[in-house]
Amino acid sequence: MSSPATRLFTVLELLQSRDELSGTALALRLEVDGRTLRRYISKLQALGIPIASDRGRYGAYRLTPGSKLPPMMFTDDEAVALSLGLLFARRFPVAASGAGAQSAQVKLERVLPATLRAKLRALSSTVQLDVQSAGASVPHEALLTLSGAAHARQRVRMRYGSAKEEHSDREFDCYGLAWRNGKWYALGYCHLRAGLRSFRLDRVKSAVALSATFTPPQNFDAARQLALGLASLPRAHAVTVRLKTDLANARAALFDEIGLFQPVGDDVLLHSQVDDLDWYARQLARLPFDFAVVEPAPLRLALRDLASRLRRLAGRA
Repeated sequence: MSSPATRLFTVLELLQSRDELSGTALALRLEVDGRTLRRYISKLQALGIPIASDRGRYGAYRLTPGSKLPPMMFTDDEAVALSLGLLFARRFPVAASGAGAQSAQVKLERVLPATLRAKLRALSSTVQLDVQSAGASVPHEALLTLSGAAHARQRVRMRYGSAKEEHSDREFDCYGLAWRNGKWYALGYCHLRAGLRSFRLDRVKSAVALSATFTPPQNFDAARQLALGLASLPRAHAVTVRLKTDLANARAALFDEIGLFQPVGDDVLLHSQVDDLDWYARQLARLPFDFAVVEPAPLRLALRDLASRLRRLAGRA
């Protein structure tokens, strides 16, 4: 460490990056003895930085939660991570998140060294994210309430509007939240329907946490469950295709929301619900392995029409 001032800032940075640190660990990082460390802590406290300590041989230091925050300090890697996260936040469809991300970016750049500030401005002005936004933004209150309830494992009372604007009140155990195709979803157990359900957050009219608690399933994967749920929604055509490959290659060549994959011997059955058979035929045509349509018969016709069109186009000069 080059100077006492540098050590003071190092103490602050270390305390910001941990819930607490022992006096021994801090002293080792600073390469000082315990008495010198206590003097640095006293200087920071005199500057109004809220550092609490436990006395004794195994004492520890921590920043007091809920107190006035000291100036935040970031490494170059942390600043880049924050800037990229703010870029995503400006594109995600959550009410007020875009403006909040923009003002946070300005504050972040204001306190950074000139060299790093220039790099982050170049990053934010040149990186384009291919994120399709939904037409309706999500009230951030719903996102915060449901994510907080999922974390605390608290049941919520929720008022929900369907696609036809039919409102219903229900109690809901939120296991997790996921974002897919421009929309936010909450997934969990609906007590009104007595089963696992997903709810679009832009249709949540209100949500209030209750005192009742719940235990979620172990290793619940909200994103995976959402993909499976969307793939199994009833549509105009029920499709089953036998893929001449294994499960790993099938998933690598396609995508989760196209349907449910069922290993059968050396092959994989793909079960889907679709409205547009021509679109589905195009998805099958690009596969690098063979397949056979089990049902419906009109899908075979759609594949023949696609093959005829491609032969015609390939024959043109």
